[in-house]
Amino acid sequence: MKQSILFLLGVLFSLSIVAQTKLDSVHKLEEVVLNDVKLNQNAAGFKVTVLNDSILSKNNSNFTNLLRFNSNIYFKENGYGMVSSPSFRGTNASQTAVIWNGISINSQLNGQTDFNTINTNNINQVVIRNGGGSVQYGSGAIGGSIHLDNTLSFSSHLKNDVKLNYGSFDTKNVSFVTDYGNEKFAFNIGVNYIDSENDYKYLGRDQVNENGAFNNLSLSANLGYFISDKDVIKLYHQYFLGEREFSGTTATPSNSKYEDRNSRSMLEWSRNGLAYTSALKVAYLKEYFEFFQNKDSEFFSFGEVSTLLLKHNFDYKLSKTLSVKSILDYNYFEGEGSSFGEPNRSAFSATGLLQYNPNKKVNLGFNVRQDVMSNFKSPLLFSMDGAFRFSSHYKLKINGSKNFRVPTFNDLYWQPGGNLDLVPESSYQIDLGHVVSFNWLQFQLNTYYISTEDLIQWQPNSSGFWSPKNIAKSHSYGAEIGIDITKTFNKHQLKFTSNYSYTVSENLETNKQLIYVPFHKANASLAYSFNKFSAYYQHLFNGSVFTTADNLKGSFYSLEPYDVANLGLNYKVIKTTTNQLDLGLNINNIFNEVYQNVAFRPMSNRNFNIQLHYKF
Repeated sequence: MKQSILFLLGVLFSLSIVAQTKLDSVHKLEEVVLNDVKLNQNAAGFKVTVLNDSILSKNNSNFTNLLRFNSNIYFKENGYGMVSSPSFRGTNASQTAVIWNGISINSQLNGQTDFNTINTNNINQVVIRNGGGSVQYGSGAIGGSIHLDNTLSFSSHLKNDVKLNYGSFDTKNVSFVTDYGNEKFAFNIGVNYIDSENDYKYLGRDQVNENGAFNNLSLSANLGYFISDKDVIKLYHQYFLGEREFSGTTATPSNSKYEDRNSRSMLEWSRNGLAYTSALKVAYLKEYFEFFQNKDSEFFSFGEVSTLLLKHNFDYKLSKTLSVKSILDYNYFEGEGSSFGEPNRSAFSATGLLQYNPNKKVNLGFNVRQDVMSNFKSPLLFSMDGAFRFSSHYKLKINGSKNFRVPTFNDLYWQPGGNLDLVPESSYQIDLGHVVSFNWLQFQLNTYYISTEDLIQWQPNSSGFWSPKNIAKSHSYGAEIGIDITKTFNKHQLKFTSNYSYTVSENLETNKQLIYVPFHKANASLAYSFNKFSAYYQHLFNGSVFTTADNLKGSFYSLEPYDVANLGLNYKVIKTTTNQLDLGLNINNIFNEVYQNVAFRPMSNRNFNIQLHYKF
């Protein structure tokens, strides 16, 4: 069976080569070039949410809050500015794929992405795709994927954007972005710096958040150039330099700190023909950290991974109703660290995607993928999806897939505790979605079921060390609801959005809810604008979570539910055709809610942020 699939993928790739040599019709690229090519076209049966500029601006200094208050994603955060990891639908952070301009950036060390190392000012578009995506995006895309895109606009323009922020806990944030373009050349360059003492008071306690200061610098540079009417070369680069003190818990103080140095560089050659699109990507990624148990000491542990990536996407439109896509992907990972030696891994994958749209009311997709890895065998993956529009107001979506996650370097090689006998996690899932839409209203309801085998869990062994094992089977099921209402009255605009999630995620060996998975999570946002004035209110409800596998109640075993609300005000002090100056005020946790997101780590009290935003 696998040989047949690989043969089919080889035929698709051969077809792509022939098509590129024979098709010479000129078809100019769209003005805005997206890197994660045709995400929506290959996900007709999936729930896909795009966060636009207005949403990004409300939480421009905190990516975690951006997604926490505007999606169904759950975040486990060790405190403001500390490690923050996302999860979908009862899965964990290493089962969530983060895609930057079409390539995965999950850490090869722990399989996760820390969202407090990503800055919203250096990202133009955020797309959230719920449900399994391993066929297109590889290991880790079990619960869902978060797509971070940089866009390039090939039109005559020059835009500059400066933001100055000052807030509670002596928090300072400065960013600058310049964006230029004409018909052949475009670039945008951004820099952002944030610094905070982060010494907020623990509400209800005679303590403050000690040893919690952090600072980071992030740089972004993206450019594109048309070398012909149908060929464009694009270069993307991001760099992050961060230093964080790791605050302790309410019972145990800490004097440790953590330093990050991460870089991502990618060169892409895109060709757009009349019936085909081709994209060749070459990328080099590097993640590096140093951990100081005592920040005043010169001794530290370290870890680093370098990644070389080659990826080729090819879309070919066979007819008005049928298109095929092939993806060939090669990755080489090389690591070195104090606790895991010098491991390496190579991985090759071949993917074939078939899209059939017999009419405007029906979209069908069938996709397969086979990975070949140096360390262990990988399963054959597949996904099927469909969208059926029964009327102008109602659409039905359905998808099913098999997904996987490979063990990370930490899982395999960490000393003491690493386990070389681990096998990849595998998962089957099905998702049914309903979309009801009118001119001013959109309502979405999704129900899903996920079954996972060979779940990797770290447990204490007979020697007293923690070690990972493929021991658990789990399943997750639940429902997600989304509402989006927009109303305009003369110059008054009102927008309301809300998301609700009900999630059951159980270890089938114990029939207990997995830790840090809330049964209930909901958020709502109300935004109002009139002439030069705008305001918004955000509200988040997070249900109780268990912090131990026993599912016991009490402060040592679970966390209480909480409600957190934010308020924002903005006024355009200057607004002309070429200049705009905004003055903004954000108040976070306006009701001074006492809550913890991670056990024994209180979150911040009411805090303020003032922003000057100048566009010219």
